Amino acid sequence: PFFQKSEKSGTISKISRELKGIVFIIQSQSNSFHSKRAEDLKRDILKQAADLGKELPTVLLIHQMDGHEGAWTILPLMRDFSVTYGRNSSWIFFCEEDTRIQVVKLLETLGRFDGSKEWFLGKALYDEESTIIHHYAFAENPTVFKFPDFAAGWALSIPLVNKLAKKLKSEPLKSDFTIDLKHEIALYIWQRGEGPHLTPVPEFCTDDVNSYKVEHCATTFSNFLPLCGEPVKKEDVFVAVKTCRKFHGDRIPVVKQTWEKEAALIEYYSDYADISIPTIDLGIPNTDRGHCGKTFAILERFSNHSSPRTPWLVVVDDDTLISIFRLRKLLSCYDPNEPVFLGERYGYGLGTGGYSYITGGGGMVFSRIAVQKLLASKCRCYSMDAPDDMVLGMCFSGLGIPITHSPLFHQARPMDYPKGYLSHQIPVSFHKHWNIDPVKVYFTWLAPNTEESLNGKKVRYNREDL
Repeated sequence: PFFQKSEKSGTISKISRELKGIVFIIQSQSNSFHSKRAEDLKRDILKQAADLGKELPTVLLIHQMDGHEGAWTILPLMRDFSVTYGRNSSWIFFCEEDTRIQVVKLLETLGRFDGSKEWFLGKALYDEESTIIHHYAFAENPTVFKFPDFAAGWALSIPLVNKLAKKLKSEPLKSDFTIDLKHEIALYIWQRGEGPHLTPVPEFCTDDVNSYKVEHCATTFSNFLPLCGEPVKKEDVFVAVKTCRKFHGDRIPVVKQTWEKEAALIEYYSDYADISIPTIDLGIPNTDRGHCGKTFAILERFSNHSSPRTPWLVVVDDDTLISIFRLRKLLSCYDPNEPVFLGERYGYGLGTGGYSYITGGGGMVFSRIAVQKLLASKCRCYSMDAPDDMVLGMCFSGLGIPITHSPLFHQARPMDYPKGYLSHQIPVSFHKHWNIDPVKVYFTWLAPNTEESLNGKKVRYNREDL
């Protein structure tokens, strides 16, 4: 009947109007694999919106926002968001390139909250115990502080965006380290921005799109470990392990018991040649601080002495636990003809023109062309014991080569991350042997058979006790 039809079209135009009030921000990256995924998500959001009516929302990709090396840390963008969208929008909704969004459900969910008030919405994560990556915050009871799982998407109401923008104008961001953005943003909003705590929203989900649990979800998450065709060949990955004489006896045996057999090409670089391992003495004395001199020597050696047909170099510490098997799957998504510098991204001084870098402990992955471009430049260590990962970040930033972040690399141990965060990952690495049984951690979290299927069933190891 005519009456129902007009009522329906009225609802659609109302939805369309509400949709125009949402600004979608996709946490994108300029590497070709990632930018394509972000563009696909943008297209999907706009297609869903077009099916609902005429008024399309704004969808922005973070890597396209000019003038902000630190755009990925989001807070430096608040003033722009406030100026541009502060009058005509209701919500800014942030998501990852692998977040999947049911636009109508998202509107219904946001519609439950009064957009004229300050809201910070997301899927809540919390620390089970205080952790180094959060500077041991809330040590008395870390479970009290909730922060958003970015994979599920998270939202700020415009009044809160305006408030944060005002605060950032009067008190610019302190220039220091960005280590775990989701925790640091939640802390900033609550403390410095004098804004609200995170409100947990059950419709923001990280279950797989195909899970039976997702009927009520406005968002889902589609990617535990990317695979783009065949994994790269074992011989395409050269692994460099940084060690020193004092760790030959305790750390190297762990590598040999765990992941060494996954690597076809592996060398151990030390300050002492030990033929039983064997290690190669690069002629650079060990330092207690950074290892810049050693790492640049490794890059030179890779460039000059390894087969030019080997496209990938991985540099790890002797206490890094890594799955080369999974890394080969991940690398199938990257073009070795591009300068790629991949791992877990940290930031330094990004509020004031600093740089991003790949943190060393989780493993640093280079395409050969990235190594060649770096060595052809004049960028080098300002001292032999400078922090290698930070110097590399500075060098690549100066060369205009963006670093590429993957959340599957980890600078700390499994217990240093919220369980809910690790539950939607197939991790590639962890770091440190401190207070854990590293062999057990490897076989529980990283060994190839943890995701191989037995009779078509997924094998799930019990991670709870780690």
